[in-house]
Amino acid sequence: MKIVILKENLKKALDVVQKVTGKNFTLPILNNVLISTQKNLLMLTTTDLELGIKYWTLAKIEKEGEITIPAKFLSDFINFLPEEKINLEAKNNVLYLECKNQKAQIKGQSPEEFPIIPKIESKDFIEVNSLPFCDGVSQVINFTSPSQTRIDISGIYFDFQKDRLKIVATDSFRLAEKKLYFKKEIDNTLVSASGCSFILPIKTARELTNIFLNPNEKVNSKKIRIYFSPNQILFEIFFSEISNPQIQLISRLIESEYPDYEEIIPKKYDSRIILKKNDFLNQIRTASLFAGKSNEVKIKTDPKKGEIEIFSQSVELGENKSSLPAKIDGEEVRVSFNWRFLAEGLANIKSSEVIFELNKKEGPSVLKPVGDESYLYVVMPTASPE
Repeated sequence: MKIVILKENLKKALDVVQKVTGKNFTLPILNNVLISTQKNLLMLTTTDLELGIKYWTLAKIEKEGEITIPAKFLSDFINFLPEEKINLEAKNNVLYLECKNQKAQIKGQSPEEFPIIPKIESKDFIEVNSLPFCDGVSQVINFTSPSQTRIDISGIYFDFQKDRLKIVATDSFRLAEKKLYFKKEIDNTLVSASGCSFILPIKTARELTNIFLNPNEKVNSKKIRIYFSPNQILFEIFFSEISNPQIQLISRLIESEYPDYEEIIPKKYDSRIILKKNDFLNQIRTASLFAGKSNEVKIKTDPKKGEIEIFSQSVELGENKSSLPAKIDGEEVRVSFNWRFLAEGLANIKSSEVIFELNKKEGPSVLKPVGDESYLYVVMPTASPE
């Protein structure tokens, strides 16, 4: 293999693909990046056997070939090079690098030892706009459960219908749902009359948002193609100027049945309040300083005064009480929450005002953005205060 490539292009590719590599002592080859040529493109591939990333970048290919090199080491080395063209040549599992005032040799491994990335044979795909899709994933991504005993809630649930998509995550203490509506109905065999659904591993979801929700990348304005089989999924975007993939993310799916989460969402409430999101979030964070190890804050609605009261106390630290003006519909309610769960839910709401629907008898409560019915956040109380 012999190529010439801009440092900027190689660095950008390595920054993306090295995310799934690490210190794998049982299979050291998984710490490597497979560098190979494909027509006038250089392709970089990494995998941890559950998730694989392929990245194509423009390069001048003088001689085709391939080699595998430790990904992090190569990335660190490239970062120190000047913003110049880099000459790469692979011979006998050694990568020779040369640029202005710099020469290096990096020992690699045979590409034959690199694992084969699974392929999805289906030609049907669902196409979504990358920015709203990844933005929707980011609004629920922090609410999964890492538990190995509940694999059904250890990932993010995607439910495709012909006219919309639901993205859901829960850890059994809180739940977030984001709806995306399509301007044009999906019309292919992947989405039948009853729709289709799958559970995406949380690691894949994080890499998906890391790669496709980068504010400095042009990929944000592109469309993502989604191919899937019963146990694998592929996310793909193309170059704007040529008909070749630019990035592919392929992953296993979690093979389990997602719980009937809609039963958890309350259909009614005892008290409904509307208040400024940032003011509420700041008061919750202030109260957290006095919450102690229990992480508990108590909330009381006062319909007569038109305000809510937030209270927290700790034997070691003392206590704190504050109030906020609010529009209140319903009766007086007293309920306690884990302050972190409230704060994290509020942080994912993008409107300036929020709706907070509370229930007595330890029933779940709901946070919603004002003026946006596409997002909701359900949170369980810790206990009913006296």
